[in-house]
Amino acid sequence: MKQQSTQLGTERIPKLMVRFSVPAFIGMFVMAFYNIADTFYIARGVGTLAVAALSIAFPLQLIITAFAAAIGIGGASIISRRLGAGKLDEANEVFGHVVWLVGLLSVLMVAIALIFLEPILLAFGATEDILPYAKQYLSIILYGSLFQAFAMSANNIVRSEGNAKVAMLTMIVSAGLNIILDPIFIFTLDMGISGAAIATVISQAVGAVWIFFYFKTGRSSLSFRWVGLLPDLKVVKEIVSIGSATFVRQVAGSLMFIAVNWMLVIHGGETAVAIFGIINRIMMFAIMPMFGIVQGMQPIIGYNYGAQLYHRVSDTLKIGILAASGIATFVWIMTMIFPAGMMAVFSTDPSVVDGGETAMRWIFLVAPIIGFQMVTGGLYQALGKAKISFILSMSRQLIFLIPLVLTLPSFFGLVGVWLAFPIADGLAFLLSLFFVWRDRKQLFQKTPAQAKLRQAEANG
Repeated sequence: MKQQSTQLGTERIPKLMVRFSVPAFIGMFVMAFYNIADTFYIARGVGTLAVAALSIAFPLQLIITAFAAAIGIGGASIISRRLGAGKLDEANEVFGHVVWLVGLLSVLMVAIALIFLEPILLAFGATEDILPYAKQYLSIILYGSLFQAFAMSANNIVRSEGNAKVAMLTMIVSAGLNIILDPIFIFTLDMGISGAAIATVISQAVGAVWIFFYFKTGRSSLSFRWVGLLPDLKVVKEIVSIGSATFVRQVAGSLMFIAVNWMLVIHGGETAVAIFGIINRIMMFAIMPMFGIVQGMQPIIGYNYGAQLYHRVSDTLKIGILAASGIATFVWIMTMIFPAGMMAVFSTDPSVVDGGETAMRWIFLVAPIIGFQMVTGGLYQALGKAKISFILSMSRQLIFLIPLVLTLPSFFGLVGVWLAFPIADGLAFLLSLFFVWRDRKQLFQKTPAQAKLRQAEANG
């Protein structure tokens, strides 16, 4: 495993990007396909109100998983740089703190959510008709969040040490099982939206056990280490500082969903909420492969930055931008040409299909620029530059999108909700471009020795 980590600083960057990004891409694609399949089964087996309930429930799920994602990515960034600097003991110490923090925070969050479930859902925009479905779904799936939190954070650690295939298999095992179990519980056992939730909990538990045994059987260069009842606050602060960008991004995403759902209830009703629920799943399907690119490049950037091989950081960034932008452009083409067909997969209701066609074209209007924005956020996170990463993560949803969602409907009605998305994407892109341009000398620097190494790599 040590040799595997050191290859991050020696192998050719294109080869490393393929090795790390393709498994992450496949794993994210399978997870995205699960979200699509889950929505399809619920839409066809339960109905439009159940799909709207998923949209109302989603912000709460985002908030709970935000802790796990933040701790996992924050810890992974530190671990990849510790491994790059040859500090295995320090990397193990960080891993122990990640497990401790995720366990504590996920239990607390799930307990709070279960106690105050109905008031939370009402505050999130649930109507009288949507509330029973949302409550029924979340009262089950929240228990699975405990397993999901561990698997999510641990998977980021697996990538940080260079084992992208295991991270991919973890997602495939969990999502694949969920796709199989969904129709059994929803249709065969006639359990409706509760069946979908039970299938998800079982799948998340299997994924958590899978990743647990990866570390316990010695296949990792890291191992579980008990940090005691009181962790090292210095390590906790470093993890939280770097992971705060991810936390803010997901919580901002949750707040964005709440704002959108409220505006949709006011200006479009329950049908509009269902439309956004479907489009959100399509957005996740489109964005997750780009997250795969970002996750693939982060351990490479973190390791080489820690090893002071800055030219390799530069090469990785360029490839990441090209790949993510290519995916984003393909998504834009498909959503501009086939929006009605995509909506018709999930619903036979003409109002959902027609309204969804208009909404999708607005929401994906400037999709080609999303790839650059996502890669830039991942770059600063991998470098451990918490402040910039925090600003970029906060910008799109919290600074730009939410204010636009709350103001534009006053002038444009329902279309104003959809119009807020491309405007926010454009503004977030400009902010990302500003930071990359400002830091271009640091990001693209190289020493004579590194330039010579780059030439040797190109020839070899």
